This record gives sequence, C-alpha cells and structure tokens, in this order.
Amino acid sequence: MIRVQRHVDAPPDRVWAVLADGWLYPLWVVGASSVRDVEEAWPAPGSRIHHSVGAWPALVHDSTRVEEAEPERSLRLRAGVWPAGEADVRLTLTPEGSGTLVVMEEEVASGPMSLIPKPVYGPLLKARNVESTRRLANLAQNGAYRRHG
Repeated sequence: MIRVQRHVDAPPDRVWAVLADGWLYPLWVVGASSVRDVEEAWPAPGSRIHHSVGAWPALVHDSTRVEEAEPERSLRLRAGVWPAGEADVRLTLTPEGSGTLVVMEEEVASGPMSLIPKPVYGPLLKARNVESTRRLANLAQNGAYRRHG
C-alpha cells in the first residue's frame, strides 16, 4: 500500500465537502481530466463517478465506485483506469488542531498494473498522491466546498 499524508488547514467537514462533490474529482485527482457524470447518491457506497483520464483525443472513459463512506472520517474507493487496471484508495480524515490530517492510501488491485513490481510503480504513485493531496488541501482551504458543495 502506498501511503501519503498531509495536514490541511481546514476542518474535516470542509475536506469532506470537497470529496463529497464528485464534480470536483478531476480538480484534485491527478490524471482525471474530466467528469462525465456523478450518480445522485455519491458518495454513498455503491455510487459512481464516471470520469475520463488522459488528454483529448486519447481519453479513456472509466468510473470510480465508493466501497465505504463514513462522512467527515473516511472514504474508500475502487478507482478504474482501464486499460491500466483498478486501484483501491482509502482517504482518512482525522481532526488535527484546527485542521485535518489527510491520509491517502492506494494499492493496485487488478489489471496489467498489478503485474508490475511495486518498487517500479511505487515512487510514481507516491508522487502522484502527494500532488493529489496537495490539490485536495487547496480546494478545502480556499472555499471550493462552498461553491460546489
């Protein structure tokens, strides 16, 4: 499991508001270029975001499904990026002073990526998730939860 963490200068409810707005997904998830649809129940377990990855005209359409959700505490996703595969992603939000400690854990779950040794893909995935948590922090700290939540 690749693990990164970041302190966010916003309380858990503001971080959660960003996660709970599926239309904001491509603004914080590195690699997601656009969202085509967000199921009405998002982020309830079983609901999906239908997104695209890549740059036009080489877009790959896939979806990410919520496996578990505990509002303002944790979100577990099965993220699809076919043809590369799928990944299990867990975001945990813990109050830390007046802010939030965000822990993001990701593990390749299926597909061709699962055949690549972790020492090969691990550093790239870690760097990607460091940037994703930085973007998530920026959105929560700068009011995206008010405009889109």
